[in-house]
Amino acid sequence: QVQLVESGGGLVQAGGFLRLSCAASGSTFSVYAIGWYRQAPGKQRELVATISSGDTTTYADSVKGRFTISRDKSKNTVYLQMNSLKPEDTAVYYCNLHGVRPDKTYDYWGQGTQITVSS
Repeated sequence: QVQLVESGGGLVQAGGFLRLSCAASGSTFSVYAIGWYRQAPGKQRELVATISSGDTTTYADSVKGRFTISRDKSKNTVYLQMNSLKPEDTAVYYCNLHGVRPDKTYDYWGQGTQITVSS
């Protein structure tokens, strides 16, 4: 089992910034991707940004150039620095760990943290 604890959400004005943190504990994987998804009211959950065990980063087109994902391996923590926030970034943000083992894949989710960007 893996536990993901998120922090850093809140209310911010358009143009502002926030940083999300996701601390992971429990089982470990040598091959994985960890990152952030978001879900706005009435919309499907979508990928925001991920970083793989091989340090490959992936970003949604809508956040490229504004958001940066990073991690501190010593703290088992991944961060999402969000700059130039827009009202359309308003959503619940979820931390996700996608782990890969020879027999199967595993997906773990955090509890979610609300981000509201006011115009």
